[in-house]
Amino acid sequence: QLQASGGGLVQAGGSLSLSCAASGRTLTVGWFRQAPGKEREFVAWISASGITKQYVDSVKGRFTISRDIAKNTVYLQMNSLKPEDTAVYYCGAQRVHRDPETPTTYDYWGQGTQVTVSS
Repeated sequence: QLQASGGGLVQAGGSLSLSCAASGRTLTVGWFRQAPGKEREFVAWISASGITKQYVDSVKGRFTISRDIAKNTVYLQMNSLKPEDTAVYYCGAQRVHRDPETPTTYDYWGQGTQVTVSS
């Protein structure tokens, strides 16, 4: 089970930090976002060890994904936020590492947390 938190309202250029706490052991964890009327979009993923990370091009240099293995928690630090980052952000976890940029490969999902960036 995953519990996402940390969303909110921020002005453009501001920062937010999201957390995804897992109740059990997880392998690859990914963050996705979904804006109204759009499909769920990959944002970033991190491997079980925390060593391998990947980002969608639009957030590279602004977002950082990390994990605290002891706390079974994955974080998404979002800096230099833009209005186009506005969406509901979801964290997902895989039982087997496979195609982590595709949302249908995830076995578990958190409930989503709203991020709103005003211009």
